[in-house]
Amino acid sequence: MKRSSGILLHITSLPGKYGIGTMGREAYDFVDFLVKSGQKIWQILPLGHTGYGDSPYQCYSAFAGNPLLINLDKLTEEGLLEKSDLPDNIYFDDEKVDYGKVQEIKYPLLHKAYENHISNNNKLRNIRFENFCRSNHKWLEDYAFFMALKKHFKGISWTEWEQDIKMKKDDSMYYYREHLKNDINYFRFIQYLFYSQWLELKAYANLNEISIIGDIPLYVAFDSSDAWANPEFFDFDQNLNPVKVAGVPPDYFSETGQLWGNPLYNWRKLEDDNYQWWIDRIEANFTLYDILRIDHFRGLAAFWAVPFGDKTAVNGQWIEAPGSEMLQVVFDTLGPLPIIAEDLGVITPDVVELRNRFGLPGMKILQFAFDSGEENDFMPHTYDKNCVVYTGTHDNDTTLGQFSQSKKSDLELMYDYFGVDKNDPAWSFIKLAWSTVGDVAIAPLQDVLRLDTEARMNFPGRASGYWKWRFTGNMLTEKHENELMKITRLYGR
Repeated sequence: MKRSSGILLHITSLPGKYGIGTMGREAYDFVDFLVKSGQKIWQILPLGHTGYGDSPYQCYSAFAGNPLLINLDKLTEEGLLEKSDLPDNIYFDDEKVDYGKVQEIKYPLLHKAYENHISNNNKLRNIRFENFCRSNHKWLEDYAFFMALKKHFKGISWTEWEQDIKMKKDDSMYYYREHLKNDINYFRFIQYLFYSQWLELKAYANLNEISIIGDIPLYVAFDSSDAWANPEFFDFDQNLNPVKVAGVPPDYFSETGQLWGNPLYNWRKLEDDNYQWWIDRIEANFTLYDILRIDHFRGLAAFWAVPFGDKTAVNGQWIEAPGSEMLQVVFDTLGPLPIIAEDLGVITPDVVELRNRFGLPGMKILQFAFDSGEENDFMPHTYDKNCVVYTGTHDNDTTLGQFSQSKKSDLELMYDYFGVDKNDPAWSFIKLAWSTVGDVAIAPLQDVLRLDTEARMNFPGRASGYWKWRFTGNMLTEKHENELMKITRLYGR
């Protein structure tokens, strides 16, 4: 990766009229901001169709996009909605996403857009839609059928559906495919809208020399089309209940570990299929992104397996994973790929060996560096070039929030090491990240805006209440453009 820098900001956090950031005008404005400030990278979180808890790391599909990110104004431009259909005189919080309210307003409008598509019978759109369905049939048919079934069964998890369809018996599958034909087509169409808008936005970014770093969660959600449609690839018993589930042991974020609850892979079955599911998944992600960050990369070396039903992650055990073999098959099939390894947490020599075998850049978090109570390898003088340096990530407090809670000894260490400006610590951290030898430097937009803990995006281990932060249109100014441009030129990024 070339020496460069960029900003971490998820689509949901963009400004906009209807309660959530979308792929509309404000997204294009943010690309323009990146260009004017000399940046080359826009990093986002997973774009998936979020389920319970609104986490982009717990989605109904490893392939499908989030319908809530579809821009309504663009649908009016395409004749799929009238301007009079759009929400008017409805209050939305500009600083936090109210997911329930957004869903209540937006989903009926997306359905109306689908009905208008059917009644309008636009020949060009029909051809494009058919081409999209044909190109993405491997995952689209499972997803659309799963979502139609989920709607039919009032949103309950697939494990609670009627036994015949839960187990995908032929007669039941045929019956529901016919019975839910219109809903299945609706969910296909919504994905067509999502992909059309996203790929148009990505093309605009690329045209302006902005690369998109996307995020791929290592695991899929239990309540997902992936788990229902391909149960043989997961560690399930004969009743399709998980035997063990994913998490991490006690760590920096939690004394009892993090119990994620995602199903673990049946690696033997994946190997028997020559890892085709993984090949398809990674190939699909490179349609969406220019660079891919594999979240929880250490789970490809060994993963923490917790008995299903446990209330915490304490009683898990490490189990070896064939990540090296899987990645080799992926690279042999797809060729060289720009992948970042999220190598945070409990990192053992096998994880380092796996990352180094494929020459993948790891991650360095400056917020983790200045803890005088323990040794760590996050101090900038220990970096090599092949890494991505962050002030913090979506899982951290903002840098200002972290700084305000730092111990006196840690404050002294920061001052001695890089002369931290106690009146502007977030900017001091950004300058430090940009100055390092690491090939890529990234800062969350919250740090550029010098925001405190109230702007935190996520708190690992807490099931709900996060992923809500948004910035407003007047927050980013020419001052931010100029100061970013200045240090980007100064440090040759």
